[in-house]
Amino acid sequence: MLIAIKRVYDPVAATDGQRVLVDRLWPRGMSKQRAHLDLWLKEIAPSTALREAFCHQAEHWLSFQEEYYRELEHNPHVGQLRQMAQQGPLTLLYAACDPGLNHALVLKNYLLGKAIQP
Repeated sequence: MLIAIKRVYDPVAATDGQRVLVDRLWPRGMSKQRAHLDLWLKEIAPSTALREAFCHQAEHWLSFQEEYYRELEHNPHVGQLRQMAQQGPLTLLYAACDPGLNHALVLKNYLLGKAIQP
């Protein structure tokens, strides 16, 4: 499976394959036309409570990953994303500013069966 993550604000590339926005909230200032989405799967995003508790702070990164993995275990849309990734390249789009501390990275690792990253 080829799964990439990318900020929704970054330019579209031919190598993106299917583009899926995985944020619960629509990205500020982004038009639907400019986003070039194949799917907006807001139900795969972390719960509002988890997102607010994490607040993109490094000291919460490990506990955020653990909790998000637990949420993903019961999320019926995980199978849908895995199936999309098996059909060809899949790019998970997110709006967060930090490429190293965001839920799309955790989601990608979960889909690929990787362990939580410290």
